[in-house]
Amino acid sequence: MKIIIAEKPDQASTLCAQFQRVKRDGYFEVKPNELFPEGAFFTWAIGHLTQLSNPEAYKPEWKKWSISMLPIIPERFQYEVTKSKSKQFYIIKQLLNNPNVTEIIHAGDAGREGELIIRNIIHLSGVKKPIKRLWISSLTPAAIQTGFRQLLDDEKTKNLFYEAYSRACADWLVGMNASRIYSLLLKERGMNDVFSAGRVQTPTLALIVKREKEIDSFNPEPFWEVIATFNINGKKYKGKWHKDQQTRVMDKELANKIAAFCTGKPAEIKDLITERKEYQPPMLFNLSSLQATANKAFKFSPKKTLDIVQSLYQKGIVSYPRSDSTYVTEGEAEQFPEILQKLRGFDQYKELFPLPVSTIVKNPRYVNEKKVTDHYAIIPTEQVRDPKKLSSDEEKIYDMIVRRLIAAHYEKAIFDYSTLITLVDGRAEFITKGKQQIQEGWRKVIYQNDKDKDELLPNLKKGDSGHVDKVETKEGKTQPPKRYTEGQLITLMKTAGKYLDNDELEKVLSKVEGLGTEATRAGIITMLKDRKYIDIKRNQVFATDKAKVLIEAVGDHILASPEMTAKWEQRLSEIGEGQASPSVFMEQTKKLSTKIVSDAIDISTSWRFEGLKVESIQRTSSKYSLGKKIGKCKFCDGNVVDKGEFYGCSNYKTNQCRFTISKKILGKKISQTNAQRLLSEGQSNVIKGFKKGDKTFDARLEWKDNKVQFLFEDNNVKK
Repeated sequence: MKIIIAEKPDQASTLCAQFQRVKRDGYFEVKPNELFPEGAFFTWAIGHLTQLSNPEAYKPEWKKWSISMLPIIPERFQYEVTKSKSKQFYIIKQLLNNPNVTEIIHAGDAGREGELIIRNIIHLSGVKKPIKRLWISSLTPAAIQTGFRQLLDDEKTKNLFYEAYSRACADWLVGMNASRIYSLLLKERGMNDVFSAGRVQTPTLALIVKREKEIDSFNPEPFWEVIATFNINGKKYKGKWHKDQQTRVMDKELANKIAAFCTGKPAEIKDLITERKEYQPPMLFNLSSLQATANKAFKFSPKKTLDIVQSLYQKGIVSYPRSDSTYVTEGEAEQFPEILQKLRGFDQYKELFPLPVSTIVKNPRYVNEKKVTDHYAIIPTEQVRDPKKLSSDEEKIYDMIVRRLIAAHYEKAIFDYSTLITLVDGRAEFITKGKQQIQEGWRKVIYQNDKDKDELLPNLKKGDSGHVDKVETKEGKTQPPKRYTEGQLITLMKTAGKYLDNDELEKVLSKVEGLGTEATRAGIITMLKDRKYIDIKRNQVFATDKAKVLIEAVGDHILASPEMTAKWEQRLSEIGEGQASPSVFMEQTKKLSTKIVSDAIDISTSWRFEGLKVESIQRTSSKYSLGKKIGKCKFCDGNVVDKGEFYGCSNYKTNQCRFTISKKILGKKISQTNAQRLLSEGQSNVIKGFKKGDKTFDARLEWKDNKVQFLFEDNNVKK
């Protein structure tokens, strides 16, 4: 008899759905059948049933947060059962120990984490029985049947376990030591909060804070553009003055002089350049490109996209979601005509058929066995579903995946880009640009939200002449770097900050020394949000003061280095491929942990946090702030002091003065700086993000009519 251990309950249910079965407490009992002549038990984990033990499990004295105890480096790592999930673990353990069970089938997700989750359960159970590996990329009945008939040998995927185990232990070591040393050292500076730090999250945060600093330090400068309207042979169009490929004039007086010079002057077509560009259909999705594209289209967070595509996978209608490949094998490509024919039956896709290209089996842009890693690209399976019968969010993601596959069977899109150079009075040059769609191609399938509309230039030729109808100057300001979106964070992590604004997301290098993996990046971003390092507003990423303090403290040391962490990701990948030693990697990690602690201690004496609102970081008032004088009481002559949960008058006990200012108003923390300004100047700084119902707004706090009131700027209430 065999036991099959899946990663989640619904996956176990799907794996045995085609067999006669009986539901038990924590497992299914499958009756004897062709695949399992003696029957089988199908059970499941609930994600991670085990976890790395806490420091005190190794040494009791490690429970205390103390600089003298660091670094914490166990001689040998150990896992333990997660208490909240212990019931399911003991159900699995009992089944594994059943004398009738002679073989274990490891059916965790076909990836590194799945490998770790199931093998840890088996190891902690103490059972040593033969293990086979179910390795499938979709949960369709056909794929499940094939998978069970072609089980892999246990040794085939063991290196992936070593990779995941090494990753988990390395993250524990670096995270435990870095978080403790920075939290303890910053607490000495009066910041009573836990500063979580880690091998992947801190370099990612450093890139975000770097952009935040660029935005904060940016000084906008005014510029002017000179725009002329031409009349050439009765045809009118506009152009911008330019010199040395630059259309901006940084001096207003000069811009006005150019405009005055050109007014009413003769004009001639100096040159007309047309360049044809061809755009191949986009590549198929991997998880990163799907997350980035869904964020751009629908503002879905990376985690939300992963959760949705995981749900679609568990329904059996798309392939494995955590894939890092944008390619498929020839065998998969041979199934596309059947899948596409089924999709043709749905109303929203009918007009896209017949397809211009009947098959892509021989197209190396999509089909490349060597570039398919553990899994092929995310594609719809043969178990197609009408998107309209899915939930709204599932429909959006499924439709994106379907359209990528259809687009791969379309021709390239072709545009002509034209540049018209107009010469005024033989001296001043003006440039006009336009584009014309020559062949729609795949753009018929995937909706394009082009900011620039197709502009057709008038039918003119070199040497045509006319005159300037009118000239105007237009003032503008230089803009700071744009904030990252959540989708761009995924690309930022994937490329270790090297390639940030890639319009064709599918062209992100398939194998790159990036931060994290396809499976972990969404979780890292969620962690940064949960730990109050970043705020997401209108899909834009803001670094908090807490983030700025940590990155300022870490400085340019190794913990914040994207390049170093990226190289480590590559080394972990090599462990998974059997090309690097886990033990050597862990020795390097132990040395790094020691260096992180010593570096932090060495540089802490030179820390300066000028300009950062460090008081906003305190979770509760610590001994450094409790009782601190904030200003003069508005009701009596007493002092207003920090009382922990609020600011209050020091004369409360002597004359029962009840003057207070809450530390939290409509969801926003009122810092000591703003409380001080309110008391001394009658107004606080502008505080962003007050929340009332479903609306948010920015406002100052004002002392008026013997109470704190809001002082609004114009048009600052947002839905």
